[in-house]
Amino acid sequence: MSEFNIFVATDEHINYVDVILQTIADAARVRGTGIAKRSPEYILSKIEERKAIIALHGDTFAGFCYIETWGHEKFVANSGLIVSDQFRGHGLAKAIKRKAFELSRKRFPQAKIFGLTTGLAVMKINSELGYRPVTFSELTDDEHFWKGCQSCVNYDILVRTDRKHCLCTGMLYDPAWEQKRQELSKKNGKVAERLSSLKKSLLKGKKKINNASAKNSWSKLTALF
Repeated sequence: MSEFNIFVATDEHINYVDVILQTIADAARVRGTGIAKRSPEYILSKIEERKAIIALHGDTFAGFCYIETWGHEKFVANSGLIVSDQFRGHGLAKAIKRKAFELSRKRFPQAKIFGLTTGLAVMKINSELGYRPVTFSELTDDEHFWKGCQSCVNYDILVRTDRKHCLCTGMLYDPAWEQKRQELSKKNGKVAERLSSLKKSLLKGKKKINNASAKNSWSKLTALF
């Protein structure tokens, strides 16, 4: 991965907008599902708002992802993950996804992070980051987010099922899960500490009993003589 540079995109990366859009279009055509089209203005806005991650190999475009907030910043979506064909197989998608996840956590620490995907590789990466598969009802109810699915070839499925099912899998990371895990770990640590202390006390008490018993036995023995 040392040959790639992965950044939060800035104004100096605006000239990559066209190749980003072309890479998204190519990926959608090959996959045939699960990738919503975005306008040049939309991608540009993500870069200007510092809500995009870009990967470069030297000056050559290698990959991209962006984040967006929904539901008054209660939810953050990591979307549009793409890697240029020539750079696949280097673990770049995972590195970009992790960078987008870190950006989301840094800028919106209380928000739930989610995504929709049909890709098994992305599902695996999400799982490693702590995401869980969830029903669509657990995702944002922000209508603007769901309107973004209109450019997907499977949008009719979403409509027919009243936004309950589609070919995409909804995945969610809730920071409250991490907090609960830490609290449970802390609680378990205290329990283990108490058990260890109790064990030491029992061993200490047993040692005293054994010493007292040995001393009593010696006293009885010496009394015989």
